Amino acid sequence: MSKRKSRDSNLTIGECISKVHSILRERFCNHNCHGKRFGVESQYQHLLELLKRTVIHGESNSALIIGPRGSGKNMLLSDALKELVEIKQAKENVLQVHLNGLLQTNDKIALKEITRQLCLENVVGDKVFGSFAENLAFLLEALKKGDRTSSCPVIFVLDEFDLFAHHKNQTLLYNLFDISQSAQTPVAVLGLTCRLDVLELLEKRVKSRFSHRQIHLLNAFNFSQFLKIFQDQLSLSAEFPDTAFAETWNQNTQMLALSRVMISHPLIDAADLVEASRLRSMDSKANLLHGLSVLEICLIIAMKHLHDIYDGEPFNFQMVQNEFQKFIQRKAHSAYNFETPVVMKAFEHLHQLELIKPMEGLSVRTQKEYRLMKLLLDNSQIMEALQKYPNCPTDVRQWATSSIS
Repeated sequence: MSKRKSRDSNLTIGECISKVHSILRERFCNHNCHGKRFGVESQYQHLLELLKRTVIHGESNSALIIGPRGSGKNMLLSDALKELVEIKQAKENVLQVHLNGLLQTNDKIALKEITRQLCLENVVGDKVFGSFAENLAFLLEALKKGDRTSSCPVIFVLDEFDLFAHHKNQTLLYNLFDISQSAQTPVAVLGLTCRLDVLELLEKRVKSRFSHRQIHLLNAFNFSQFLKIFQDQLSLSAEFPDTAFAETWNQNTQMLALSRVMISHPLIDAADLVEASRLRSMDSKANLLHGLSVLEICLIIAMKHLHDIYDGEPFNFQMVQNEFQKFIQRKAHSAYNFETPVVMKAFEHLHQLELIKPMEGLSVRTQKEYRLMKLLLDNSQIMEALQKYPNCPTDVRQWATSSIS
């Protein structure tokens, strides 16, 4: 099948699919817009104008780009930066620093990354600084090419901005916003977040130094427009090397179900859409239960009953063990009669999988048998997982559905 050539081309089907994969990966993973922006032109112009004021006129600014995941925040910023650096005054004069709250988890790591991206490791050398603010100010001072009016503009991009609000004392945010209010180095601080309440996370002193500019991306597409966007994103252009394959592909492209495309199944059909929908709606935590041992499933059920009995109050290992023992005694079933260390190991494995978590503020000196825990699954997730659990014993399933503790 892979050796079969397409009409009007010397490419095999396998080569066509490999080419399609490359095009779509480039298009989706690298935030390439592939065509015009949809419904965000005013936001784009606002952002571009703000960046121009920093880079061309030396005016410091700060702003937040807020919108749900997948609404185009990174695409909007990427396009604006791309257009910005094509301007003559900005081409060789602007510096960019990109930070992510998932990676730079504290101010020390963030400052090290700022130094690396600005290529200032040699300037910092072995200098010892008294504070974060002093270190950051030194770095920005090092960027100045002469007097204050000819400093090199710096654009700071903080993705997952809300996570930076969890840093100790919000020192990084305070200093970046403080610099953006000063008449020194021209700085633009841009935060990207999906949290609408992000300003409530900021300390008063940080909030007072923020410009309160907010660019919201809230898509208002109707279904026809939404479908058209997806069709456009998935379609192959006229430049595709195999014209016949591209035409057939474009006719069959209706919705996103590309993971099932392979050499033996090169085009999307209705069954693919059904499977893609099923996979997309699948509960990841419930899926974890499918790989657990019967003992671990029993402990989850015991926790479920404790949750119902005590109205969601936390539990400890001893309570779970007692609940499990009641089940064994009722069934008189030696197959479930495990030694306590084995049960404890299963309990700890559930903690490692993050299906349960310890309550905050507990003393680490508390014996692990009495450490209070919380179940991170609800009843519907547990029951759904049990329905799909391979070869689940009947009495275990009945125990889960019973109201008897």
